[in-house]
Amino acid sequence: MSNNQNKMPKGIPYIVGNEAAERFSFYGMKAILTVFMTEHLVNSSGELAVMSNTEAQFWYHTFVTAVYFLPLAGALLTDLFWGKYRTIIILSVVYCLGHLALAMDETRIGLLLGLTMISIGSGGIKPAVSAHVGDQFNKSNGHLLEKVFGYFYFSINFGSFFSFMITPLLLQNYGPQIAFGVPGGLMILATIIFWVGRKEYTSVPANGQEFLKELKSPLMRGVLLKMLVMNLFLAFFWSLYDQNGSSWVNQARSPLMSKEISFLGWKFELLPSQVGAINPILVMVFIPLFTYVVYPFFTKRLKVTQMGKVSVGFFIACVSFFLMTWVQYQLDAGISMSIGWQLLAFTIITIAEVMIYQTCLELSYTQAPKTMKSLVMSFLMLSIAFGNIITTGVNYFILKEDGTSKLEGGEYFLFFSCLMLVSALLFIPYAKHYKEEVILQE
Repeated sequence: MSNNQNKMPKGIPYIVGNEAAERFSFYGMKAILTVFMTEHLVNSSGELAVMSNTEAQFWYHTFVTAVYFLPLAGALLTDLFWGKYRTIIILSVVYCLGHLALAMDETRIGLLLGLTMISIGSGGIKPAVSAHVGDQFNKSNGHLLEKVFGYFYFSINFGSFFSFMITPLLLQNYGPQIAFGVPGGLMILATIIFWVGRKEYTSVPANGQEFLKELKSPLMRGVLLKMLVMNLFLAFFWSLYDQNGSSWVNQARSPLMSKEISFLGWKFELLPSQVGAINPILVMVFIPLFTYVVYPFFTKRLKVTQMGKVSVGFFIACVSFFLMTWVQYQLDAGISMSIGWQLLAFTIITIAEVMIYQTCLELSYTQAPKTMKSLVMSFLMLSIAFGNIITTGVNYFILKEDGTSKLEGGEYFLFFSCLMLVSALLFIPYAKHYKEEVILQE
């Protein structure tokens, strides 16, 4: 291959840099959201007016649902009217204003306004950003696509790690204004980085007529249907995974959960909302490990398919949540537990995440025609939205009038564990009959 065929497109560093800063802003805000609602929320008079754990979980998953449902609207806006670059720039400004609202107003009004604008901004740009990465490649350097999606996913977790570690400390030591303000500043930086690289991008303009033509094609309708069905299964994984910012945090807040960690003679204490920091660290380790070691090892001995990776990932996720269920039952019985058990559960579910999400990210891009990249990417985001709808619905129906829950402690975790297990079993026949059709265009 020529050197040009092995070179990354010039716009990739700006896109990856933008993604790292944007993910810091999003996960930084998200990491402290449950703690903010249950410990820092005030009324219009400035008096504490905090939520119960179950009410906060309802708000949290409603927000995440909106963030991952709105990519469908963002995708249509991108593919039909504005194109990817314009969509990303305009909605990034809305995104920044949402962070400003959270930092300036600590009441429910500020919370609602801020989360609404962040949902519109973050959700709207998601499919455009993911598809914009793939647009930088053509047939000659398309072999680098898997590698760059690995870089892209690495940047997400790079930003996520630092946000998980820093923003909880900012909230504890400086209060909500600074804790929400810093992620807002990173979102401004992300927008600037993306704007600076504008002359280096390969931009695919919106083509509404071609989009509608592709939509009428029986082949494309079949591809979209297959992707939609796959993402409905993924919803059950996300209903578990996204609880690392709600029920997992509330479990870690238990007075019976020891937060102290000993590592190589060094002892330190984690905040409940910092435990999730292990996830991005592990993702940054597992991506190259699975890409260059695990997958090649098994490929030499077995036929490893995309759907096979996802199917195994589902069962690994079950193991993680059943472990969390056991931990919660121990706490319910009055037995002290170490936060190390949560770290182990995070390790297990991160293996599942790498096998599921990175695989589906690449699959979603390669299965879509050029005019519908953002739409197909939005289906992947919709799976996260549907997962959080499941969690939101459960939390709504189990919420009593006094703010307590009908599914207490271990019963709550057991319910979701069994739900994931049933989904994993039902996915097996679907995975066996799924036909992978790569539709990469020049």
